Amino acid sequence: MTEKHHIIQVWFFVGVLLLVYGFLIFASGLAEWSHPPNTVLAELHAPVWWGGLLFVLGLIYCIKFSPARKS
Repeated sequence: MTEKHHIIQVWFFVGVLLLVYGFLIFASGLAEWSHPPNTVLAELHAPVWWGGLLFVLGLIYCIKFSPARKS
């Protein structure tokens, strides 16, 4: 009757949040690519870069701290 409890690390959930937010920001950046706002440095397309960075970081966290992965 010994049950082995698996604890999911909080960093996995942080990775999921970064993944979701990164995807949403990246998608909104792609949507405004053809019609950039009238702001300074709008041609740099910051949402695309930051969304991509958040997505990649979230993916790294999800892989590194995955509950299925044996540590």
